[in-house]
Parts: sequence; C-alpha cells; structure tokens
Amino acid sequence: MGSTLTVRDLPFSERPRERLTRLGPEALSEQELLACILGRGVAGESVLESARRLLKAFGTLRGIAEASVEQLASVHGIGPAKAVQLKAAVELARRISRPPEAQPPVIDSPEAAATLLGPRLLDKKKEHFLALLLDNRRRLIRISPVAIGSLSATLVHPRELFKDAIAASAAAILVAHNHPSGDPEPSAHDVEITARLVEAGHLLGIEVVDHLILGTGGMVSLRAAGVITDGAPAHTNEETASLFRHRMR
Repeated sequence: MGSTLTVRDLPFSERPRERLTRLGPEALSEQELLACILGRGVAGESVLESARRLLKAFGTLRGIAEASVEQLASVHGIGPAKAVQLKAAVELARRISRPPEAQPPVIDSPEAAATLLGPRLLDKKKEHFLALLLDNRRRLIRISPVAIGSLSATLVHPRELFKDAIAASAAAILVAHNHPSGDPEPSAHDVEITARLVEAGHLLGIEVVDHLILGTGGMVSLRAAGVITDGAPAHTNEETASLFRHRMR
C-alpha cells in the first residue's frame, strides 16, 4: 500500500481494527497487526505505511522485537511513544509464551540461574543488570531489573538493588548481567561492583549468593571464581577473573 493511501481511504470493513474485530487477529497480515498496535500514523502518512516502514527497516517481526526503543523510534512515523508501545506488546507476548509454573523455580546453582536468565540477556545489545530475588529456600520470588547500560558505581547502586529485595522480603539475591561482546570474562570493574554489593548485603542481612556474567561465549560465576565468599567479600587479584568458566548448555 502506497504512502498516499490512508486508513480512512479504505472501506470501513477493510480497516485493520475492523477486520480484526470481524475476522479475528489470525486474518490480519503482519503489517495490519502492527498498524493495530501503533494506532495512528503521522501527518501525511498512513499508519499502514508506518508499519510497512518498520518491516522494511528490521526485516521481520523478530527483528522488530529485538530492536531497542531507540532503534524503533528512529524509524519515520514511529517516535518514542510508539516505540514503547511496540516493546510493551513484545514483552506481553514473551510473558504469555512462558509455560505456567506450578511452583517457583529453585535457584540452587549457577546453571539453574543461567537457564532462567539466558533468554532475557543473551540477545541484548546493551548491558542489562538483573537481580533474582530469592526466599530462604532459594526459591525465586521474582526477577528485578536493576539497570541498563555500561555498569558503573552510580548505575548499579546498592540502594536501588536492595530496595526491591527489602520490599519483596527476600532472604537472598543473585545478580547477573550480560556482556554484549559475547565474552563473559569479568572486568576489574565487575569485580569491584560485586564486592560492594556483597558488603552492602552483609550489612543488611541479605546474602548475595552469586554474580553471574553471561555472554554467547559462556558464563562466569564470581562465587566460583572466589570473588564472593561466605561472610565478608573476598580480596581478589588479576587471576581471579579467568577462573571457573562454565560453558552455557
């Protein structure tokens, strides 16, 4: 459909929203479904044309789903508000697709945490820092997003991390972040942040059980590497970061 055609130019029964109501979502094309989410176009351009631009820019629905808010917003006719609408729709679909769990998972090993976190972290283009909030039996209470972007002492502050843990009455937390480069090798900064979080948790009575770094090249557990020990945080050296690499299954 050309850019000169607007939704109002279509017969009422052939407009995307009306077709979905009358025939069900299965009857709509990908372009029409995107148009329903976006709602309306911009001056001089149909919402159908905006949807077409999205598909052209990212190739497939999966490409759109994996794009960042900034990348989506850069497409003509989308902008920040519609980019957020798209990401919200993708997240709802992701949550619906998860099989229901009769019991919360038990996070009793780095592998158990990585199985849960891998799908959330490994396709990200930026660093995402998450916390698994756990009860006293290491059962998952919920996953708490902490920060997005290059890790720093300001970005990953103990106050923000433990605020959610305290609100959820968590007995312990496991923190994790991804390396978009694919290499899970910890940096000196990763080790420094881990030590600060462990120390804060020790004072609050909330154990930091591990800090995992995930990349397409594998996973590193900073507990296994000796950065985290029972009680006070361990003193580390340059060799610590290369120890105990666990390959992702």
